[in-house]
Amino acid sequence: MKKICILLSIIPFIGSLTVINKVEPYVLGMPFVMFWATLWLVLSAIGMGISNLLYPIEEDGEES
Repeated sequence: MKKICILLSIIPFIGSLTVINKVEPYVLGMPFVMFWATLWLVLSAIGMGISNLLYPIEEDGEES
């Protein structure tokens, strides 16, 4: 499962090289580049929260 999460984290970087190399389209009043960065900031935080719920750290300090 960790490998899948790592592979999913690569998507924004691949997309940033190919898709968002534009300023003109505006989304929610922001240039597309700024929207893309904000979107992935929020999605990363949500993903980390879900990951924390699925794989909590044990009380003795060791990860499972």
